[in-house]
Amino acid sequence: MKKIILLSAIALFVSSAFSPDQKKVSQKTHIKFFSSTPAEDIEAHNYKSVASLETETGEFVFSVPMQSFDFEKRLMQKHFNQEKFLNTQEFPKAKLVGKITNLEDIYFTKDGNYSAQMKGLMTIKGVSQEFVADAEIGVTTGKIALNSKFMLTLADYGVAFEKGKPATNIAKEVEVSVEAYF
Repeated sequence: MKKIILLSAIALFVSSAFSPDQKKVSQKTHIKFFSSTPAEDIEAHNYKSVASLETETGEFVFSVPMQSFDFEKRLMQKHFNQEKFLNTQEFPKAKLVGKITNLEDIYFTKDGNYSAQMKGLMTIKGVSQEFVADAEIGVTTGKIALNSKFMLTLADYGVAFEKGKPATNIAKEVEVSVEAYF
C-alpha cells in the first residue's frame, strides 16, 4: 500500500512538473509612442513595462510605469510628466487588462504566427476606456512574442489642449507600438 501511495505521489509530481506553464510573464516589454504634427515629431520608448499572459484563458495584463518613457529631448519628457499632460506623479502607472477574444485560433504549443484580437480596459491618468486592437503572436519553441500597433486618442484619457504650444506640437491621436516577449 505504501508503494502505491509513493508511486502515485511521484507520478503526480512528475506530471505537474512537466505540464506546460499556463501563465507567461514578459519582463522584456517595449512600448513606443509616436506623435506627428507639422511642428514636430515626438517619439518615446519604455523598456520597463511588465506583461503577463494566461495561455489557457487568453487573459493578459500590461503594467506601464509612465515615468519610464524616454524622449529624445529633455523638455519633451518634462512636458509629458507634468500635471497638465499625464500627471505621472499622481498617476504613475497605466494599465491594460483584457483577453484575447479569438483564443481558439491560437496554438501556444505549436510554432507559428497567429493573428489575435485583443479586448479589454485601458487605464491612463485614472481614466478607464474600452480597448480593442489586433496583435500578431509568434510562437517559437515555447517562446511567445506579441506585437501590436494601435492609435490612442489622448482626449479619451483626459489629455487635451485647447490652445498654445502643446496643442500644435502634439497630435490628437498617437500611435502606440507594443512588443512583449514571454
